[in-house]
Amino acid sequence: MAPHPGFRVRRFCFQAHESVAPQRNLYSMPPFPPCPDGEIGRRARLRIWFRKECRFKSCSGYHFLFHPHLMTAPDSRAASCLRLQTWDEDAVIAAARELRAQSGGATIAFAWVSAGFRPHIRDFVEILQVEGHARCVVGCAADGLIGTGQEEEGAEGFSVLFLNLPQAAVSTWVIDSEFQIPRGLRTDGCWLLIGNPARLDAQLLLEDMNRVYPGMPVYGGMAGGGWDAESIFVFHSGHEAGQAAGIAVHLAGVKAGGIVSQGCQPIGEPYTITRAEENLIYAVGGRPAYEVLAETFESLTDAEKAAARGNIMAGLAATEYREEFRRGDFLVRNIIGGDPRSGAIKIGALPRVGQTIQFQLREKEAADEDLRQQCVSEMEKEGSPLAALLFSCGGRGQHLFGVPHHDAAVLADTFGRVPLAGFFANGEFGPVAGVNFIHGYTASAALIYP
Repeated sequence: MAPHPGFRVRRFCFQAHESVAPQRNLYSMPPFPPCPDGEIGRRARLRIWFRKECRFKSCSGYHFLFHPHLMTAPDSRAASCLRLQTWDEDAVIAAARELRAQSGGATIAFAWVSAGFRPHIRDFVEILQVEGHARCVVGCAADGLIGTGQEEEGAEGFSVLFLNLPQAAVSTWVIDSEFQIPRGLRTDGCWLLIGNPARLDAQLLLEDMNRVYPGMPVYGGMAGGGWDAESIFVFHSGHEAGQAAGIAVHLAGVKAGGIVSQGCQPIGEPYTITRAEENLIYAVGGRPAYEVLAETFESLTDAEKAAARGNIMAGLAATEYREEFRRGDFLVRNIIGGDPRSGAIKIGALPRVGQTIQFQLREKEAADEDLRQQCVSEMEKEGSPLAALLFSCGGRGQHLFGVPHHDAAVLADTFGRVPLAGFFANGEFGPVAGVNFIHGYTASAALIYP
């Protein structure tokens, strides 16, 4: 989908709305409508939590210092919940209190909601702050919600993760129309990115993030929620972000890992691209690319051919510094079409001459095996995480696997029932060979370690 005209610029703008670091708990709130004199409602209580009293007649223009004693956990803790229901204030209050009891509050809370929550999003965020003691809340609308071991496609409700990270440095930005990445930030940890697919040019954004912070992983996904613009939105507790292009979170001072499972297996042989123009590949290994694609298809078994129709992708090597290419070394992109007369194939990327290409087969067995292998490898290397965020493509789920809860269940089987929240995305962010890309048909998971 083309970016919104207002965001077709080479550089974007991060507009800072919060920076939370150890010993500096400065929190900025937007103006709220005046509340009646003498009424101590939720918005007034929100200000009391942040040390400064509500002035009742005018509750605007404050910068609030968060009470340290509200964050009751001395060590890093996390909690998550998934609730399936339409808007119900009492249910949100109960969930927020439950999350606070388990985590001691939240340095940052990630919240994913169904599109029907949009008219109530301010109340939703305030409840998480007041009843849950969440210092900052960021999130977006989603077509489907994910919790620990559970995936609910097309469901109404919300999924929330509380991260109480006393020693972490957490900074958040609303992405505006002219983005200049903040310099000088710590390079440990990771970026978490939430985008509005109608407004964010994610490819250009990631190119700049790769340049400014090389090797620092970016995880996240594009919002969903529905087919109209009003049902697709992002939100931030410190800013009216409904029309923003996205939200970025810089999480430092913690150990972060991740999984990017593109769900494909290489087929045929790797070739060097010998002629290409823009997104057209004319020749690989000195032969017409269309001919090589047809030859690769014919080399498959009958069962593989049946699965391959409409599911063969182009795999572009993310790095050439490999003696042998394996699954995970390729950036997988769609094959849009082919022309047997010119020998060209058209792909959803900009390949370069000299780059290695190998065709990929997307099917459920390969997707299952790839995700399980990556989870097991991460578990053996780092152990079970404190918490996880999972961004799974809307093209996965039951549509691909034929059973519910697949990706969330694989993570739960491998890491145990750790706190997890996520959503079905319209594009997923994650690194391949140390470089961050936007993906499709992918499960991207950010793993936060204590």
